[in-house]
Amino acid sequence: MKIALAQLNYHIGNFEANTGKIIDTIGKAKQNGADLVVFAELCVSGYPARDFLEFKEFISLCDDAANKIAAASSGIACIIGLPTVNHKPEGKDLNNSAYFINDGKIEARVDKALLPNYDVFDEYRYFEPSTEFNCIDFKGKRIALTICEDLWNTIENPLYITRPMDSLIKQQPDVMINIAASPFAYNHDEERIAILTDNASRYKLPLFYVNQIGAQTELIFDGGSLVIDNTGKLADELPYFTEALTYYTLNDDASISFDHQSTLKTERPSDIEQIHQGLLLGIRDYFYKSGFSRATLGLSGGIDSAVVCALAAEALGAENVMAVLLPSKFSTDHSLKDAEDLVNNLGCKSETIAIRNVTDAIEGVLQPQFNNLPFNIAEENIQSRSRAIILMAMCNKFGYILLNTSNKSEAAVGYGTLYGDMCGGISVIGDVYKTQVFELARYINREREIIPENTIVKPPSAELRPDQKDTDSLPEYDVLDKILREYVENRCSSSEIIQMGYEENTVKRVIKLVNTAEHKRYQTPPILRVSPKAFGMGRRMPIVGKYLS
Repeated sequence: MKIALAQLNYHIGNFEANTGKIIDTIGKAKQNGADLVVFAELCVSGYPARDFLEFKEFISLCDDAANKIAAASSGIACIIGLPTVNHKPEGKDLNNSAYFINDGKIEARVDKALLPNYDVFDEYRYFEPSTEFNCIDFKGKRIALTICEDLWNTIENPLYITRPMDSLIKQQPDVMINIAASPFAYNHDEERIAILTDNASRYKLPLFYVNQIGAQTELIFDGGSLVIDNTGKLADELPYFTEALTYYTLNDDASISFDHQSTLKTERPSDIEQIHQGLLLGIRDYFYKSGFSRATLGLSGGIDSAVVCALAAEALGAENVMAVLLPSKFSTDHSLKDAEDLVNNLGCKSETIAIRNVTDAIEGVLQPQFNNLPFNIAEENIQSRSRAIILMAMCNKFGYILLNTSNKSEAAVGYGTLYGDMCGGISVIGDVYKTQVFELARYINREREIIPENTIVKPPSAELRPDQKDTDSLPEYDVLDKILREYVENRCSSSEIIQMGYEENTVKRVIKLVNTAEHKRYQTPPILRVSPKAFGMGRRMPIVGKYLS
């Protein structure tokens, strides 16, 4: 049996595009002699469709699309994912389903049993879990078809009380096929491989696994679809962050053969390399799927805005990026030069708009109220918000989307100005710690100097008062980021972090800053997720809670 794996980029709710892409791929697979072509989880609707799933018309359009796909499947079989109606009166109204379509007919439906409801997932909000498990017979082979999480219950401390494959294996299948929508995190590829090879070893069956690629607002899907033999050995690994269509033959002895060159990696890519690729895809898809093509950002001469500008230029084309230099009376000459050098290195567009007249005017209007009180954070934030007004005016006038340049360290401790430097349409590096931003800058410069060396080596500063440095307000970033990682990603308490050897007052201060900044993060743009625990939809904290603060 010749099996084609289709690793594609879908668009939530864009039924015409998704259906057209699926039908076109079926045609290619048929021309190449495939018996079966396998697509990803919820490929028809796009994933995650979230509350679109509550609209009856949305589900009806999914059904219409499935029928069109079936009609285009003459002489070939395919597996597609879509939401379907749960006709049982008990439970949720929908199922997360896979259709097995053969020669123009929908011959079988498999519903997902294990519905993730943690971190960024909320599938149990919409779907009813399946309790029935049946294999599918095709071309003399018996297929155990499962959907994503259904194979993820083999780890220690499992989240679920059942394993669908424990039921399916009793029907003596010849092969496992798993369709998935597994989001990207820089450490997730190794975990995914470990889980899936464990399944192949456990059940002594070959496994074909299809993941999607593409970004859906903050969630990035990296592909990396897998083929694993019946001993648990990795046979093939599809490329990451790009579409692919590959072909395999499942032989009678359960061995797998293919004629393309394997993309198996001899060495896993570094975290920073994966973050770089993920952010490029995240930027590109956010603009393309939103119907925009051009970006703007405030370019300060600092490392955060420099990295975002370089990423945007690579993702969208330098000609589609407008860098706006917004010097204040506290901006240093070297910062302006660093920003100008970056613009020249990238070849992007730029404008320089001094904000002194704007901030002086606002401070003048407030002079009766401020009544000669000493300069403090109020005047600092007036500068930041003045920049935001100018940047948003540029967006409105010229049709840009504003890129937010705050990093994860700043977002964590609230080191940013609401309605100022925290504004934007998408936060590009809001899930990248400051220490990782430095690594990312070095990676961007791996072949030539794009980001000026002085931008990388100078002490970080917001330049909102004379001689200001980030370390005036925060611990050194190499210490801060380690504490943040333990608290945010590893969910360790202050006492646990202190026991690791970190200074007590520093730990308590950092955690208090994180908790008291929660109200700011509620009002920030969506953040491209590249870590196992990003701010946003995957981390839900009360604003007024007192625990650990």
